[in-house]
Amino acid sequence: MRTEFPAKGTPWEDLKRTMVDMGANDIDWRHGRNGMYVFYAGEDVLRVAKEAYTLYMSENGLGPMAFPSLKQMESDVISMGLSLLNAPEDGAGSMTSGGTESIMLGVKTARDYAASLGKNTVQAEVVVPFATHLAFDKACHFLGLKIVRVPQAEDRRANVKAMEAAITDRTIMLVGSAPAYPFGLIDPISDLSDLAEKHDLWLHVDACVGGYLAPFVTMNGTDLDIFDFRNPGVKSMSADLHKYGYCAKGASTILYRDKSLFEFQKFDCDTWPSGRMVTPSLGGTRPGGAISAAWAVMNYLGVEGYRAKAKIITQTRGKLQAAIEAIDGLEVFGDPKLGIICFGSPDFDVNVLWGKLFERGWFLSLTTEPKGIHLMMTPAHEQSVDQLISDLEELVPEVRASSENAEAPGFRYS
Repeated sequence: MRTEFPAKGTPWEDLKRTMVDMGANDIDWRHGRNGMYVFYAGEDVLRVAKEAYTLYMSENGLGPMAFPSLKQMESDVISMGLSLLNAPEDGAGSMTSGGTESIMLGVKTARDYAASLGKNTVQAEVVVPFATHLAFDKACHFLGLKIVRVPQAEDRRANVKAMEAAITDRTIMLVGSAPAYPFGLIDPISDLSDLAEKHDLWLHVDACVGGYLAPFVTMNGTDLDIFDFRNPGVKSMSADLHKYGYCAKGASTILYRDKSLFEFQKFDCDTWPSGRMVTPSLGGTRPGGAISAAWAVMNYLGVEGYRAKAKIITQTRGKLQAAIEAIDGLEVFGDPKLGIICFGSPDFDVNVLWGKLFERGWFLSLTTEPKGIHLMMTPAHEQSVDQLISDLEELVPEVRASSENAEAPGFRYS
C-alpha cells in the first residue's frame, strides 16, 4: 500500500520515537555482531563524525567559491590520502560518495585517457581478477565497456600470467585489489604494475577496503606487498573513507598519479543559459557534511589513532583465524593480513552454519565460489570475538551431524 503524504506535520519528539522503534530489528553493529555495512571505531569517533557532519550539513560542495571552507577541507583530505598511499608530488584526486562512484570515475577516466591517445574505446576491455568487486561490472555496463574476468591463482589472488593472456588490442585497463572484497587478500600489485607498463595499459588499484587500513597495518610491523603508487604502473586508486577511515557515509576518494590524468575525470560544459559548470565527480550537489566529517575524523585520529585501531583489528582477526583453523571441519581461505576473513568447509554446507549464526544474532555475509562465511572486522569485534568463537565451536559439530538434512538459507545484498 502506498504511503500518503501527511496532511499535517508531526512533532519531532513523536517522530524520533517512531524512528528509534523502526530500528529495533536492525543489526547490532555497536557490539560487533555485524560483518559488513558499518565500521564502528568507538563512540568518540562517531561523535566527532556526527558533530562535524552537522556543522556543514547545509553547505554544498558543488560551490567552492561559495564555500571555500569545504574546498580547503576536501583538498586536505585528498592530500592526506595521496601522502598515505605514496603518490608523487603531482598527484591529484577528489572525494566521492563511495567506492562505486570512485571506481566508476576511475574507469571513466581510463577510458577517456585511452580515447585521447586515439584508441577506439567502444566496447573496449577491462581485464580484472575473478574476485574483483562488482562495481567494475557496473562501471563497464554504464560506460559501454566490456569486463573480462580472469580466474584466480591457487592462492586466490590475481593470476598475473592469466591476465596477460587475456590482454588483447581492445584492452585499455587492468585492475588489482588491495584487498579484494571476497577473501581479503591483496593482489600482487607489483607484478600487475610491471604487466601494465609492459603493455602500456592503465592499472587501477581498488583499495576501497584497504586504502585507509593497510598503510597503518604496515606501520605496525606487518609485512605487506607494496600495493600503492610506489609501483610506477599504478595510474589510479580508489580508497573508501567510510570504511576503515571511520568517516561518515558516503565518503570515498579517487586518487591519480598526476594532475594530467585527473583532468580526464572532470565534467566541463557550458551549453545552457547559466554558463560553464565544471564538476569533478558524478554528482552535482555534493553534501558538505560528508566532506567536513572526513576532515574532522582524519584529524581527530591522526596516524597514532589509526595505528591503534589497525592493531585491534589485526589482532582480533588473528585470534578468530587461529580459532577457526583449530575447529575440525573449518578452513580459512587464503592468508588474510588485514580485516577481512572468509572461511568454509569441505565437509558441510556453511550456509547452514550461517543460518545458525544468524539465529544467534550474527549478521555475516556469504561467498559462493567457494561457499564461505565472510566478515569484515572492525575495532568493535574485539568485544564480540570470544562469543563468535564459542558459537562456532558449539555449532560446527551440530551442523556437521545434521548437514545431510539441513536446509541452507540464502543471503543477498538487495
